[in-house]
Amino acid sequence: MTAAGTPPSVQPAEDRVLSLYQLLDPEVLANPYPLYHKLRSQDPVHWDPFLHAWVVTRYSDVVHVLHHFSANRTPTPEQLSALNLSALNPIAEVMVRQMLFLDPPDHTRLRALASAAFTPRRVEKLRSHIQEVMDTLLDRVVSQGTLDVIADFAGPAPAIVTAELLGVSTGDHVQLREWSQDFAEMLGNFQHNPERFPRVLRSVENLCSYFRSEMRSQQTHPRDGLVQAMMTTEIDGARLSEEEIIANLIVTMVGGQETTTNLIGNGVLTLLCHPSELARLRGDSSLIPSAVEELLRYESPSQHTARLSSADVELGGKRIRKRQAVIAVMGAGNRDPERFPEPDRLDITRQDNRHLAFGWAAHFCFGAALARLEGQIAFATILRRLPQLKLNAQGPLVWRHNLGLRGLTSLPVAFAASDPKRNLVLRPGTG
Repeated sequence: MTAAGTPPSVQPAEDRVLSLYQLLDPEVLANPYPLYHKLRSQDPVHWDPFLHAWVVTRYSDVVHVLHHFSANRTPTPEQLSALNLSALNPIAEVMVRQMLFLDPPDHTRLRALASAAFTPRRVEKLRSHIQEVMDTLLDRVVSQGTLDVIADFAGPAPAIVTAELLGVSTGDHVQLREWSQDFAEMLGNFQHNPERFPRVLRSVENLCSYFRSEMRSQQTHPRDGLVQAMMTTEIDGARLSEEEIIANLIVTMVGGQETTTNLIGNGVLTLLCHPSELARLRGDSSLIPSAVEELLRYESPSQHTARLSSADVELGGKRIRKRQAVIAVMGAGNRDPERFPEPDRLDITRQDNRHLAFGWAAHFCFGAALARLEGQIAFATILRRLPQLKLNAQGPLVWRHNLGLRGLTSLPVAFAASDPKRNLVLRPGTG
């Protein structure tokens, strides 16, 4: 988390208009793209005095920052202690070991070992299981004609699949998801929320204890999955330490759940808001892979991430000093008209769709293949099993108060109910 700077009330109005601090406003959070457009067109490399960071919004500049700037931005326990913030040390001890916050050579070593465990074969092996999980979740609700996409489907499905991938009990998925959401607050928010800190700290400690216990158990009773793979994988004689395994199991679990839950939830809402594209996809299931890529671009589950400048550099005509923070806004880069023609138009057949939703270069999400597979199966299953799908909300939809990991708190929908055993339509959904 980056501490917020000076309160916006004392800043000039023109700065307040352009600040990413505006995402704290629920109306802006619900639709951040006008703010991104202003930043990109008026000041694409913008010094944000509230966040004490540069904000970069053009596609090419976002790519440059992700490719060349330092990811090593989380404070160490020693630095926190020097600031009389030693209460945060248990969190820092985890984050400083996570690939997300490391540069070469440490990142290269950890990435190689983790990627060796996270093989395409292991992901593909999950395909039939993912389908079974998603069908089972829909079996519970299809006769009702209504469901909450987040609570009933997009939330539990990735949590169950991620538990299976890790090689831990799928019965633990509810608890693991709760802990993951707490940890995700640190990955997606600018501000330090002291009221939430005790809960976040407890969740981090619980996650560490959980995976340490799993490792002890699997030393004598091995189970197929990432826990066992990370414990045993070796490259050129190098292996991961226990603390490195725990830290990177946590970030893998959190990333695997947050990205996919938000991809499904954001994607369903986007399609419902674009009925012609929804009908087009229903009529041709071969478009699902390209539709998933367009949904990732259009409503990216991960909106921005921070880096540090490794040296004094010039970007977009601005002088960025060494160790200054730079926020790369992938959600803005994904709507850059210089890169994507008609970027605010949803086009599920869009070609040349190299979006930024999974990052770039060395820190490109190594779980992207699994997220894509889950997304493709999810949308295919929803389209097959939920005919006449429509929004069923009684009021405005609410976006989670996670400024960087974009997702809904709830998405009520209605559809034509069916018999889960025979998949026959029983009655129209009511709204």
